[in-house]
Amino acid sequence: MTHRIYHYPSEAEGDTDQAPEAPGDADAVLSDSAARLEADLKAAKAEAADWQDRFLRKAAELENYRKRADRERGEAIAHAKGSVLLEFLPVADACERALRSVAELKGAAGDFEQFREGVELLYKQLMETLGRVGVVAMEAEGKRFDPHMHEAFSREETEDHEENTVLRELRRGYLFKDKLLRPAQVVVAVSPSADDKAS
Repeated sequence: MTHRIYHYPSEAEGDTDQAPEAPGDADAVLSDSAARLEADLKAAKAEAADWQDRFLRKAAELENYRKRADRERGEAIAHAKGSVLLEFLPVADACERALRSVAELKGAAGDFEQFREGVELLYKQLMETLGRVGVVAMEAEGKRFDPHMHEAFSREETEDHEENTVLRELRRGYLFKDKLLRPAQVVVAVSPSADDKAS
């Protein structure tokens, strides 16, 4: 009778069909994973920077819009106020004319003096009210003619004043918050012509 002898491999010998993994392969896998993670991190940082840049641009645009809207609203309010205030100026003109007329009536009865005082008080109150809201009367007489501030009603030849000097103010000009509300209507000096000098 023949006996067969079976040989069982020990655990130390291991499975001969599966080759052990080389140490270099594990390093390559780790290196590849690290490279992918680094690339993903760079992409995420770039995207975050892009979103931050967009946010800052939009915030700047919003701030500029807010400032522009505030400025336009302020200009609209000033324009509306200026339009209303312009309606009050003929009242000031009437007061000034009345005061000039009364001043010409020298030696008149006491009624005229009371009238003058009444108009003067009214004019003073009106000018104080206009001043509180930012309206200021311009002084034109004796100043150099400025087409941005003055409206030349007429020109008058004279040797007593330098050319383009404002001789008289026919209607007072006003500023509203340092902007022209109404130009002054004036008479402007011009030098006499050569023909006039010869005669």
